[in-house]
Amino acid sequence: MRTRPLSVVLVSVLLLTSGLGIGAVGAELTGSDAASSVGVGAPAQASNIGGSPDLDVFAPNPNLVPGRTNQISLQIANDGDLRFGNAANSDLVTTARNVRAEVEASGPLSVESGETSIGSVTTSAPGELPVSLNVPQGVEPGTYSLDLDLTYGYISSGESRTVTVSRDVEVRVRDDARFQVVDIDSDAQIGDSGTVEATIENVGAETAHNADVTFGTQSSSVTVSDGQSNTVRIEEIEPGETTSVAYDVGVASDLPVQQYTLAGSVQFEDPDGITRTDDGLSLGILPLAEQEFALADVESQLRVAEDGELVGTVRNDGPVPARSVVVQYAGDSQSVIPAERSTAVGTLDSGESANFSLPIAIGGEAEAGLRSLDMAVQYRNEEGETRAFEELVVDAEVAPERDRFDVAVENRTIQSDGTRTIDVTVTNNLNETASDVEARLFADDPLDTGDTDTGYVQSLEPGEPTTMTFELTTTGSATPGSTYPISLDFRYDDADGDSQLTDTYRVPIDVTESEGGGLPLPVIIVALLVVGTGALVVYRRRQ
Repeated sequence: MRTRPLSVVLVSVLLLTSGLGIGAVGAELTGSDAASSVGVGAPAQASNIGGSPDLDVFAPNPNLVPGRTNQISLQIANDGDLRFGNAANSDLVTTARNVRAEVEASGPLSVESGETSIGSVTTSAPGELPVSLNVPQGVEPGTYSLDLDLTYGYISSGESRTVTVSRDVEVRVRDDARFQVVDIDSDAQIGDSGTVEATIENVGAETAHNADVTFGTQSSSVTVSDGQSNTVRIEEIEPGETTSVAYDVGVASDLPVQQYTLAGSVQFEDPDGITRTDDGLSLGILPLAEQEFALADVESQLRVAEDGELVGTVRNDGPVPARSVVVQYAGDSQSVIPAERSTAVGTLDSGESANFSLPIAIGGEAEAGLRSLDMAVQYRNEEGETRAFEELVVDAEVAPERDRFDVAVENRTIQSDGTRTIDVTVTNNLNETASDVEARLFADDPLDTGDTDTGYVQSLEPGEPTTMTFELTTTGSATPGSTYPISLDFRYDDADGDSQLTDTYRVPIDVTESEGGGLPLPVIIVALLVVGTGALVVYRRRQ
């Protein structure tokens, strides 16, 4: 134990008036190993009691680990001595007040903490002194000394005194197994999970048995095996041996690319079977940037009340390949009806693009114009897990509704009280093939349909025309110079095999004067019947 010389100035008048005698004062200071100062202003009741604190230092857990800053706690105990007076008031003279400690280390150790105040220390309640000790890597195992200067105040014989005493305490650098992270391999990615593999080395002098290596995080943005921590057991790690432990680490979306820390510990058994813990491990994870996609060169082939397509290019802007990539419509509009929810484009390496075509139908109640469509890209990561990037919006122009078929009649006239055939040219205006196209002609008085009021074609490609022939007649009530409508509708099968019925198409028909000015057909028929009957009568009479 290291001490300081005692230097006390005794005033003879005090010795004479105190009634204690020189022997009593000497007894009070014996063994203090201190430098002291004497003051006044102590409580009056303390004048008839004498004594002093007696501080000592202990290290409950003196073990240190090389290669890091160790946090240890020292205990300051007080074996204060009551020399005279009422024992019930002993705390007045035995309590060390306003205790301040300054610690120095010997050898290669260094103290990181400065002078520390720990308050009062009584004989019944020791004080706790936290100390930060820097222990270099490679320091020899063994015992090292810490030197402490303890400065405190106390009261004795009615006087306030301040004392500085010197104490020392031993700490020990153990030769246990110790661990250090020497390498990190990670493919963790923001917005996804990946594998973090840490290589740890036993840099201690003993073999570790049944070592449980745990890494974890307190951050809500980072997970380890879908939780806060995970443990991997290693049966044995000899001194100088390295081993690898792997963890599944997830990083939340929308975070910056920066280092994220995992704290680790190793709990193991030493060669004597005693469980020990090295809890000073840590590792930093630098995740890859978040996987992102972009849609470019998007063209709209959408039209109200029709099936159409949204075509464009999808590009992988992420740092890693994306497998089984599909482009999806992700909106919830009732008037936007994807014929297929997604379209596949295959695997895209980082920076690679591919064309896509997504079939989408627009409902008949929709309005034409520019629309914003929510889109998404779904893909699989390297582990085959499904992921989605949903922050995509495209602007698509929706064309107004149009007739599904174009109907044209070259000769739109018919003679009054006449019959004729009309040729109707039908053109497929759709973006898909129409199959089993059946047309039906309707007419109202004074027009009427003849024996041929339907037309049929097996299929019509987009933009393909065909001609259908119908029979049309007029009744006697048709007025020359007037225009009357005929109507047609079409039933067909679309590309999905669904039967569709179009709206009614109306075509004007002009009624003209009957050519030749002859008698009406019924009159001619009656006349022929009369003439024929007369000729038959004459013939029989001659016979």
